[in-house]
Amino acid sequence: MSNGLSKVESAAAPKAIGPYSPAVEAGDFIFFSGQIPLTSAGEMIPGGITEQTEQVLKNIGALLKARGLTYANVVKSEVFLKDLEDFAKMNEVYSRYFTESLKPARTTLQVARIPKDSLVEIAVVAYKG
Repeated sequence: MSNGLSKVESAAAPKAIGPYSPAVEAGDFIFFSGQIPLTSAGEMIPGGITEQTEQVLKNIGALLKARGLTYANVVKSEVFLKDLEDFAKMNEVYSRYFTESLKPARTTLQVARIPKDSLVEIAVVAYKG
């Protein structure tokens, strides 16, 4: 793009299901759209919160890798849960991906509904520095 912004995509992550980019690189930061538990083919994965959180974080990892980054580059995350009762199970999976001593700042909310009736959606911001 002529304004210094660029779209981030990966064949290993699902394509956007609407009029947005999976992630946008702006200077030293990459802003990721919320990821839901879709396969790279765009299919919802079966299972509960554990399986869905795993797939969401794999999708984020594929987009990070597309720019040569890892989960250690994530500085902020926003977790949206259909049911806050799933927090402990989501957090168990999440903690396996964010293992550095400096964890991302995080917001976790229960929401009324997530696209495709997903149980979880996670959006992150990564720093390339």
